[in-house]
Amino acid sequence: MKSFALITNFNIYDKANAALTVAEALIDLNVRVMISSVNKDKIFRMHRNRREYEYISPEEIFRLADCIVVLGGDGSILDAARRAAPFGKPLLGINMGHLGYMSELEIGDLSLLSRVVNGDYQLDERAMLSIQVFNQNGGKKAESFALNDAVVSNGSVARIVDLELYEGKELVSAFRADGLIVATPTGSTAYSLAAGGPIADPHLPCLCVTPICPHSLTARPMLFRDSATLEIKNVCQREKMLYLTVDGRMNFELYRGDIVRITRSETVTRLIRLREKGFYAFLQEKMKST
Repeated sequence: MKSFALITNFNIYDKANAALTVAEALIDLNVRVMISSVNKDKIFRMHRNRREYEYISPEEIFRLADCIVVLGGDGSILDAARRAAPFGKPLLGINMGHLGYMSELEIGDLSLLSRVVNGDYQLDERAMLSIQVFNQNGGKKAESFALNDAVVSNGSVARIVDLELYEGKELVSAFRADGLIVATPTGSTAYSLAAGGPIADPHLPCLCVTPICPHSLTARPMLFRDSATLEIKNVCQREKMLYLTVDGRMNFELYRGDIVRITRSETVTRLIRLREKGFYAFLQEKMKST
């Protein structure tokens, strides 16, 4: 690889300082280092600028770089994944958060960057969700895609809502619950797991549906084949509006009769892997740290 983009929250000093340490290590490996142009002034104020840094617009940096290096927690990687996946660019996560479940490195592992530069790594492809929102007349209101999950709920107020879940045109179940989560196998160990959903191997071809605090003795998490077309319909009479939350980052308003259609996306997230550790060993290691 010849060019690397550095993505982090430069408003947080520790993350900015760590990102520039990574940048200097990459410069020493004779590769191009790209940083979003919105962070140029911050780097100059830190007196850490180097003439080798290339400041690229936020719109272009994901297209131009060969590899996206993300310093932060899982939320930062989720955000970067949605922006990098359409260009097929791989992500290297360096953990600066609490769990760092999707990160490959810690900040003390920078000696391994030479392996990435030399192509000595594996690519771990992760399925994503394609999400579309339609009004009751069939008009498309919004669309997005997610690496972890799509959640329909009442938003910040925990209150029971009424939803219907369809697979194709067949009604699967009606739910009275705080909400409903549709997760990828990658997202099965995130919010879905906390809500009582199953743990799925990240390469299992499935979609996980988990009700949040269901007001029922029979509502249970379900697994669907990844070729399924899932639809969640807002049939709530009491609430004026519900919300669709994508990867915990983006919100879309859902009015009565609106439908959220979820399928597996043709786009995938590519994560750089340098270690031989398997999924279950990695899961145990990370979950012990919580």
